[in-house]
Amino acid sequence: MLNLLRRPALSSADLDRGLAELGLDGSQHLIIHASLKSFGSLDGGARAVVDALQQRSATLVAPAFTYSTLLSRPTTTSSVRFHRDMRVSRDIGRVPQEMVERADALRSFHPTLSFIALGEQAAAITAAQTLDNPYRPVGALYDLGGFALMIGVDFGSNTSLHYGEYLAGMPLLTRYVMTPQGVLPTAFPNCSADFENLSPELGGRFRSAQVGSSELRLYRVRDLVDTTVQFLNAHPEGLLCTYRGCRCQEVRGLVRQGGLHPRPHVGL
Repeated sequence: MLNLLRRPALSSADLDRGLAELGLDGSQHLIIHASLKSFGSLDGGARAVVDALQQRSATLVAPAFTYSTLLSRPTTTSSVRFHRDMRVSRDIGRVPQEMVERADALRSFHPTLSFIALGEQAAAITAAQTLDNPYRPVGALYDLGGFALMIGVDFGSNTSLHYGEYLAGMPLLTRYVMTPQGVLPTAFPNCSADFENLSPELGGRFRSAQVGSSELRLYRVRDLVDTTVQFLNAHPEGLLCTYRGCRCQEVRGLVRQGGLHPRPHVGL
């Protein structure tokens, strides 16, 4: 009886229709944040998602973060070494991992906050990253008129907001990563637990489509970044969570002590 009530799996054609409804026609540069679970069941899983997105984009980008490589102190040692094929952290999702497993994908160098990219502008986007500005690949998408596609996830997964925080001048924490040149400092942001606070500020500036039980939302990266800057100018602590043990509390203290210090956008 339970089998009779189970919904049939969605097909790649169902997903493609949703992407077409969003206006994706193969010319856009996309950063993707996706929850496979949001579909319920999708034939082909992550492979089908990446295949469909490649057909509907000029460039496909995703965060491919590996948190196990992050060091809290410069004297810390770790046997974990970042490499091109290193598995992404579980909470980042299966879609970025599928992209990593594709031989033609390019991955940025950052040992903890790498991005993976396929397509026309993959080299320029991944090369934009620096240790001082690890979210600069989002800045490259900003210059390219890119879009952020949210599949079954909320703004807590929206890494474009971190680049907006950078430009707004949010204090960045210092963490350390092992590189071929040894242990080096890298900028590291506050968490994203309260990023949903920005969602109402976007109003209706997005396109949406429904694919099975998953809601797809398409935002312009420029809108996300610029709105983040405007929001933080008015509410400097507005995207910082209130969990006592979170690094957001360290950032909050820095904001109260010294305020925000805007940073320039450095284009491609």
